[in-house]
Amino acid sequence: MKKLLAITALLSPMLLSAAARADEAGPDGGSCGIPNAVVAQLQGTLGAVVAENNGGIFSPNRMWSAVVDRQGRLCSVIRVGDAWPGSRAIAMAKASTANDFSNDALALSTANLYSPTQPGGSLYGLNNSNPFNPAFLIQGNPPLSQALMKAFGNTPGGIITFGGGVPLYSGGKVIGGLGVSGDSACADHAIAYRMRRLVGLDSIPGGVGPGGTDNILYLAAGEAPNGFKHPHCFPSDVEP
Repeated sequence: MKKLLAITALLSPMLLSAAARADEAGPDGGSCGIPNAVVAQLQGTLGAVVAENNGGIFSPNRMWSAVVDRQGRLCSVIRVGDAWPGSRAIAMAKASTANDFSNDALALSTANLYSPTQPGGSLYGLNNSNPFNPAFLIQGNPPLSQALMKAFGNTPGGIITFGGGVPLYSGGKVIGGLGVSGDSACADHAIAYRMRRLVGLDSIPGGVGPGGTDNILYLAAGEAPNGFKHPHCFPSDVEP
C-alpha cells in the first residue's frame, strides 16, 4: 500500500499539472470558516487570471494560490502550471498575513507592508512575528497527516511583506485572506487582486493604497521606502 501511494503521488502532478489542482485542499477537509462554495469559486478564477497579462517573469504565470479563513485556518491550496515548490508555503503565508493585519476598519495587502517593515520603518521586525508552521512545508495529498494536525493544528501562519496577499471581505467584514505566489511580487499582487475582484470579495472599508484601497502603491525610481509603498519589480508591471 505504501508503494502504491508513493507511485500515485509521483504520477498525480504529471496527470494534473495543466490545470489548477484541487488535491491540495484544506488539511482536514472540513474546518474552514468560509463556505466551500465560496472558496471553490475564488480558487476557480486562478486559471483564467494567470492567462491574462499580469506582468512578471512567466507568460502565462505559474502560480500557487492559498486561502485561509478569519481564524487563520487553511481552506485550500492549489496550483496552475509547474510553479516553484517553495512558493506553496509563501502563498499560505501571504494569505495569513493579509488576514492577520486587516480588520473591519482597514484593509492591508501584503504589498502595503513592504516599506514600513524595512529597516527604520515603523513595523520593522514584523517579519519575525507569527512564524510559519513548518508542518505545512510537507507537500502532497493531504498536505498534513492526522498526527501532524493533532500536534500543530491546521493554521499555517507566516508573515510575508511583499505583494501577493489580499484580505477577503464579505459585507464589509473580513472573512479571511488570499495569497498567491509563483512569479514577481508585483505579478502576484495583480493576480490576487484580480481573483478577489472577480468573485466580489473586495468590499473593503478603506486602505492605505491608491484611492483609499489596499492596492499596490509603487515607489518612484530611486525613491527610498516610505509610507506603505512597494518597489517596482519590472518595467512591465501592470495595474490590476
